[in-house]
Amino acid sequence: MVTASTKGQPLNGDEREGEFDPSDPPPFRIAEIRAAIPKHCWVKDPWRSLSYVMRDILAILGLAAVAIFFNSWVVWPLYWAAQGTMFWAIFVLGHDCGHGSFSDSPLLNSIVGHVLHSSILVPYHGWRISHRTHHQNHGHVENDESWVPWSRSPGKKGSHFNPYSDLFHPEERKYVITSTICWTLMVASILYLLAMLIGSVQMLKIYGVPYFVFVVWLDFVTYLHHHGYEQKLPWYRGQEWSYLRGGLTTIDRDYGWFNNIHHDIGTHVVHHLFPQIPHYHLVEATKAAKPVLGKYYREPKKSGPIPFHLLSYLVRSIHQDHYVSDKGEVVFYQTDPQLYGFSLNKKME
Repeated sequence: MVTASTKGQPLNGDEREGEFDPSDPPPFRIAEIRAAIPKHCWVKDPWRSLSYVMRDILAILGLAAVAIFFNSWVVWPLYWAAQGTMFWAIFVLGHDCGHGSFSDSPLLNSIVGHVLHSSILVPYHGWRISHRTHHQNHGHVENDESWVPWSRSPGKKGSHFNPYSDLFHPEERKYVITSTICWTLMVASILYLLAMLIGSVQMLKIYGVPYFVFVVWLDFVTYLHHHGYEQKLPWYRGQEWSYLRGGLTTIDRDYGWFNNIHHDIGTHVVHHLFPQIPHYHLVEATKAAKPVLGKYYREPKKSGPIPFHLLSYLVRSIHQDHYVSDKGEVVFYQTDPQLYGFSLNKKME
């Protein structure tokens, strides 16, 4: 299906004259945003970063110990929710290693990143490289690497495990091989042996279900950082795309109690523009950047302790954000009425 997109189209499809159009080129440069952020926000403290790693690991071990001790079906569901959230937290720390915001040491970043990501079955370098591509091309219809408009699942063709995948350049193959070996060792030497020791059912309860919860967190958070705002946000092609304009289409989210647990990953706009900033400086950096960003920064809706309000954004976006036009250099998501059927779309009007 190919139709023209309406510039600045709100979610209800009505044009409203005089409203701010997020697809307009910003009147500031990325250097102006950078200059507004305090210098200390760029400083990476490896000891502080490692303290977050130790905090999360101790939490994971403590939760597992409590669940095993009580071994009760009253406790297990609570454990699954909490432990899956902690798996997501250590993914975020490994993500920081991949960006180089964990420390100034590539060796330390690689070691910690491999330990954290391999423990939750993520191939560190394979993911790091494709995620770098996402940051470098965000908001570009053809070149972005995550939650692209043409497919209704994250990512493009290619495997994070295959060094010969189109995701990687030839000089990156050795890194992909290293991460695939680490992932294999985690599966074969740790998870398999542990399952043999404690049994597959217990292994499923301790590791399998929390892993599923982690994947839900991963998809939920990454999707809502790029979808579901009240006003439709643009995608770009050709000369209309720039690193700044693409980065400005990201969305900050408030996750309530979980902000600190998952290392302020909800402060996503400044992170997308400057992924070198450590997570523990993102809130301050965002506050400093907001006067420069003006209306191009979309203040997140304040959350209660648990961010139930985000579910409505997720559902609405899934029902309405299906594809973009094949034509045009500034395009917006449109709805495919045949995807869910006429009656379901009527409910969303």
